[in-house]
Amino acid sequence: MAEKLSIEIFRKKQPEELTLSLAEPDSRTDIGSGAALTAAAAASYLKRAAALTMETEAGNERVEYIHRNSEILRGYMVHLIDEDVKSRGPLRKAIKENDPQVIEAARQPAAQVANEIVNMMNQLLELDEELCEFAAPEGRRFCAAAADLAMGSIRATMRYLFHQASKCSDETYRYVVKRENEITLDTCRASYARILEKTAE
Repeated sequence: MAEKLSIEIFRKKQPEELTLSLAEPDSRTDIGSGAALTAAAAASYLKRAAALTMETEAGNERVEYIHRNSEILRGYMVHLIDEDVKSRGPLRKAIKENDPQVIEAARQPAAQVANEIVNMMNQLLELDEELCEFAAPEGRRFCAAAADLAMGSIRATMRYLFHQASKCSDETYRYVVKRENEITLDTCRASYARILEKTAE
């Protein structure tokens, strides 16, 4: 009789169970999964800031746009908690089988979700910065919190990307990962600084 396949859905776990899973050395989750969870919280706070602002900026289409898109980002980041686990499946299998050639081929696909988190949080910071122009006084601290969490997610995810790239034999790939992320981080830092300046109390 064939063994029954069990699929673990991490995004459905309660916070206690999920965070314990992130702490386990042999967990199938990794930095990307935790970063996606943090990114979802960032999007939640941006949505909250937008909702508060809609009370004082009724009919402002840009605020409504940010409110809608922050919800899309929140849901997408929750989805990526498990997609990160899936993206590293082939790499986990190759490492277990100790096949260097297959391990090498699996490293770049294992970074796809991490790249997506960085890109989406970069976009979130852009939306956050725009919202700061209209943000209601009660919403500003949530704009700042969203930016704090987005930056944390970006930095953590980049650590994972640099780690995977450092193990890749393709010198060009290692250089591109490092340089592209350095440029993105500079852009995000600048946006983050402007958000904190605009939301200072």
